[in-house]
Formats: sequence, structure tokens, C-alpha cells
Amino acid sequence: MPVVGYFFCMCRCCNKCGGKMHQRQKASGPCRRKFFAGSLLVICVLISLGILYAFLANNQVRTLTKSTQKLADSNFKDLRTFLKETPKQINYILAQYNTTKNQAFSDLNRINSLLGGRIHKQLKPKVIPVLDEIKAMATAIKETKEALENMNNSLRILSDGSTQLSNNLTNVKDSIQRSLSDSHCSSNQAKSICDEIRSSLGLLESNSDLGQLPSVDSQLESVNDILRTNLDELVTEGYRAFDEIPEKVQNETTDIVTDVKEVLNSIGSVIDSVSKQIPIQDTLSDLTGYLNNTEDFFHHSLPTMEKDDSYWWLGGLIICFLLTLIVIFFYLGLLCGVCGYDKHATPTSRGCVSNMGGIFLMTGVGLSFLFCWLLMIFVALTFIIGTNIQKLVCEPFADMSIFQVLDTPYLINEEWKYYLSGMILNNPDIKLTFEQVYSDCKKDRGIYATLQLQNLYNVSEHLSIQEHTGNIISEFENMNFTLDNIVLLDAAGIKNLQDFATCGIDKINYTTYLAQADKSPVKVNLVSFSNDLEAKANRLTSENLKQSLKADAQTLRNIHQQQVLPMEQSLSTLQQCIRILQQMSSGLPERVSKILYCLDSAQNFVTNNISSIIFEETRNFGRTIIGYFEHYLQWVEFSITEKIASCKPVATALDSAIGVILCNYIVNPLNLFWFGIGKAVVLLLLAVVFAVKLAKYYRRMDSEDVYDDVETVPMKNMENGNKGYHKDHLFGVHNPAMQAQYFDS
Repeated sequence: MPVVGYFFCMCRCCNKCGGKMHQRQKASGPCRRKFFAGSLLVICVLISLGILYAFLANNQVRTLTKSTQKLADSNFKDLRTFLKETPKQINYILAQYNTTKNQAFSDLNRINSLLGGRIHKQLKPKVIPVLDEIKAMATAIKETKEALENMNNSLRILSDGSTQLSNNLTNVKDSIQRSLSDSHCSSNQAKSICDEIRSSLGLLESNSDLGQLPSVDSQLESVNDILRTNLDELVTEGYRAFDEIPEKVQNETTDIVTDVKEVLNSIGSVIDSVSKQIPIQDTLSDLTGYLNNTEDFFHHSLPTMEKDDSYWWLGGLIICFLLTLIVIFFYLGLLCGVCGYDKHATPTSRGCVSNMGGIFLMTGVGLSFLFCWLLMIFVALTFIIGTNIQKLVCEPFADMSIFQVLDTPYLINEEWKYYLSGMILNNPDIKLTFEQVYSDCKKDRGIYATLQLQNLYNVSEHLSIQEHTGNIISEFENMNFTLDNIVLLDAAGIKNLQDFATCGIDKINYTTYLAQADKSPVKVNLVSFSNDLEAKANRLTSENLKQSLKADAQTLRNIHQQQVLPMEQSLSTLQQCIRILQQMSSGLPERVSKILYCLDSAQNFVTNNISSIIFEETRNFGRTIIGYFEHYLQWVEFSITEKIASCKPVATALDSAIGVILCNYIVNPLNLFWFGIGKAVVLLLLAVVFAVKLAKYYRRMDSEDVYDDVETVPMKNMENGNKGYHKDHLFGVHNPAMQAQYFDS
């Protein structure tokens, strides 16, 4: 460009290359001028857009460079946190063993309610219903005794009361007979009344059968003999023997529980030693060294980066300013040329404004030749840097193909097949790739699994569940204890039930008792009889007879109150006792036989099956204890291999360094900058051509075209002269003849 500009300048100085200030007038001149002006305007607008891109990119570089320090400090902080939190994570995992151990110890301390309770629960469906039946039978024996006693008392009261009632009623009858022997009863008026009273005396009879009911002394004596053995207490002892199973289990397993606790304590020390042997800490120590060096280098280089950024920003401004200056001259040229152009003016008589537009355009052309080569060099350099980084680093990093290049065997180190495994695991033949490490870190996996540290120390082997729980299993398998002397009901209790079944209450003739109990002690209601007697006495006129009969009526009322009512109460009690005994005795031998059969079955079940139940429940209890540690050890293994020292901050730091800082903060603005400048420079070459062409239409010329044959269009020549055209032959130039129909100016 400088060479072309030099020769272009020399040519124009020699009146070549359009340097001669003479413009040929053609019919297409106005169209060419408009085309050149419009094309130059469009090109200038496009150049302005390129300059705007470059300016924005230049300003973005400075803005994003200021954000780089914050982003880097944030990533360094995350990495520091990552390094500091890892030991805490390991300590947390170890601390959880105490939680697991305490839970196991709690279960062992409650072995009476857990293991013993399970054994008790297994036996309960067979034992408790039988004991409940026996207890109910013991209650029934007591109720039978009470019913027999009440029945006997009622029979005694009825027997004594029946005799006394019969005697009293006889005395009342005799008294009434004596009263009716009064002479007054012989009178016609009283005779009928006395006869009625005399005929009703036959109703004053007692129920003599009540005194003849047999007693139940023999049955009561049998029941009393049965109650000499306290069946209720024997059943309570059966309950107690059954409920003592959990306590017996605890007493029998004291030594075993102690041994299991010792084994559990030993597992804690094993896990502690395993955690210390895991090479995570060593790996993190190496990473700490790299992190310190990187952070020191970054902070040491930061002032230089900021200084270089200022230089870059200033250089970008200068470049944008140069292009802006050139475009401004083109805009000024277009503005002055278009605004100052007079279509009626000849090329030699153009105004100052139009001429200044042409000068501005040529100034822009000159500046283009002067600086365009510098811009081209700058665009070429930034293009080479920006596009190569974009294609060789940013895009491969985005699609992870860059890791495939780095993972090429023997690329980084000619002696190592896989560089990472050789550097970290001291074994270059293990397939540990950059791509796999980066992907695992993005997935937030732990550093142990990501770097395949199992090749240095296999946690799975040292935290083998079988290795640590085998001793616990053997302890529980060797747990051998028995629960003897569980007797639900002894021989005395069984004999007691058998005696009750044969006590004879089922042989009592309850029908006879109920038949008599439904009868009244007297054949007539004494209260009604006495009221009737008193009413009849009042109809008599003899006062002595009247008073005598009223006295007998009152005596009947007293007998009813003092003897009949108590006997009726005894009959009611007798009736209740009979019904109770009748219910108790219904199927009594069969019920007792069934209870004894169930008792025998339950006792056999306890005696024969308790060993297998103890074995099964002991094994289940052992599985529960072991399950705590199985889950804990599995969790420890998973946490160490997958969660401890999650390396996502490393992947995030790499994304920030390459994807954000390098590509987004540096390369993308750089590519936008060279694109904007390059676009402007390419269009600037076209602008130079159109500006040179257009300047001829705006600048004032030294000469203009004339015609040799002035008579060709005489009238037009006259008109042109009248419009201000002059004849160049007056100044020693060939006489022109200009036709307005061929040109505007």
C-alpha cells in the first residue's frame, strides 16, 4: 500500500492517474457521480460498523480483564476450600463410626427387650391365651364358691322363714276364727260379711315346698377343697415365668455382649488406620503446591497484565481513531460535495464547498495509503493469533477433542503411554486420561475414583465387610443359651382344674330350684288380703269385732313386711345364684379338658421349640447389629471413592481459565476486533477507488471540454453564453461549444 500510494502520488503529480485538473463532460456524468457517491456512502457506513465492532471489542477487553482478577480469586478460593474441607470430610466419616457403634451398643444393652422381646413375642400367641383361660377358670371357681354360699344361705333363710311364716299365718287364722265366733256375726246384717271372711281364710297358707329344697353343702365343700390350692397364684407364676424370658436372655448373654462390644471397638481403630493410609492427602498436598505456585504467578503477573492491557487498549483506540479519521474525511467529502454541488456550474466554476468536498475525499485517500498497510499488518497478526487459539484451543476444549490429543500415547512423554497415570500412579500403563479426569470432575466425583487411586491403595479390600463383620457373626453364631424352667402351670394347678371339673355343680337339679324360686312364699298377697279384711270389718257395726279384725289385718301386714319380703329377696338371690351356677356348670368337664389340652400343647411348644426360636431370633438380632456396620462400611467406601475431595472446583477452575478468561475474555474480543478492523480495511480499498473517482466531480477543474464546430448548435451556444459560459479562445484556448443537452454543468 505505501508503494502503490507512492506511485499513485507520483502519477498524479505528473498529471496522470486522474491528476490533470480537467474533466471530460459526458452524458452519463450525473449517473456516474450519483453512483460513486452512493457507493462510497454505503461503504463508509459499512466501514463505520466495522470500526464500531472494533471499538466495542477493544473496550470489552479492558472491561473483562478487570473481571479476570475477581474470577481468578473466586476459583482460587474454591480450590482452597476444596483442600481445607477434605480433611474435615474424612474426620466426619470417622466420627460417624461412633454414631453407628453407639447404636449397636444401645441395641446390645437392650438385648433383653430386643432379642428377649422377640423370643417372647414368638411364644406369646401359644402361651398367653392358655394362661388367660386358666386365669378365667380360677375366677370362675371363686365365683362358683360365692354363688354356692349365697345359694345355701338363701335356702336356709327360706327353710326357716317358711316354717315361721306357716306358724304365724296359722295363728292369724285362729285369731280371725275366734273373732268371727262373736254373736254379732249371727245377725242378718253381719252374717254374710263374716261368712265371706271365713271362706277366704283358706288362702292364708305358706308355700311349704320352699322349706323342702335340698342344700348344696357337698358341692360347696368340694369347691372349698379346690380353693385350698391357690390356682390364681399358680397362674400368676406361669405369667411371671413367661414374662421373665427377656431378663433371662440378658443374664445368659452378658459375656457374649461384652465380646461383641470389643470386636466393634476394634473395627473403629481399623477404619482410622485405613483412612490415614488413603493417598488422598498426599495427592492434595501435591495439588496444594501447584495451587500455591499458580496463585503466586498469577498475582505476580497481574500488574504486567494490567499494564499490557492498557497498552492494548491504547493501541486499539489509536487504530480505531485512524480509521475513524479516514472515514470522517470521506463523510466530510460526501457532505460538502453533495451539499455544495451546483448542477448549473461548469467544472471550472464549481463552488468552494464542492471543491472542499473533493479535497476532503482526496485527503481520506491519502491517509488510507499512508496508514492502511499498518492496519493490514495489525489485522494479519491478530487474525493469526485469534483464529489459531480459537481453532486449536477454544473449540477443541469446548468439544473435549483437545483432551483426546493430550491423551495420545507417548505424546507428552515418549516413555509413558499415559502421561497422567505415569505422573500420579507411577504406572504409565494404567489408562488414566485427561478426558476421563475432566469428565469425572465435572460430574463432581471424588478425587479417589477420578484419579483411580485404588491402584495405589485399594479401599475396598481394606474395608471388606466380611473381614470386619466375620468376628461379629461368629460371636452370634456361637451364642448358645437355654431358657429352662418355663412351667406354665404345675401339677397342683392341673389337679385343681380336674377337681373343679368333678366338683358336682353340673349334677345339681337347677330346674327344680328354678321352679320353686319362681313361686311366692304365700298363696295370696297378704297386703291385698289385709286391705280387703279391713274393708269388710269397717262394714260391721260391732266395734269389738271391727277392732279385732282390724288388728288381725295389721298383723298380716307386719308378716308381709317382716317375713314375706325377706323371703322374696332370698328367692331372687337364689334365682340369680342358680343361673350363675347353671352357666358355670354348662359343659364344665369339656371346657376343663380343652383348657388342659391347650395347656399341654403350649407347654410342649415352649419346651420343644424354644431352642429353634432362640437360634432364629439370635441370628436375626446378629444380622441387625451387623447391618449397622454393613451400611456404615458401604457408606464409608462410597464416600471415600466418590464423594470425599470432590474435584469439581478443579474442573471449574479449568473452565474459568480456558473457557472464560482465555476464550471469552481474550480470544472472542480479539477476533471481533480483527474482524471489525479487517472488514473496515477491506472496504477501505474500495472506498479509495470510489473516492478518487468521485473527487473529480466535486473539485474545481482548471479546464473543461469545448467543441471545434461552434455552428453546429448556434442557438444553444448563445443560450449557454447567456447563462454565464465563457469562450476559452479568448484566453488562448480552443473555442468551446457546449451543449446543455449532453451535460448538467
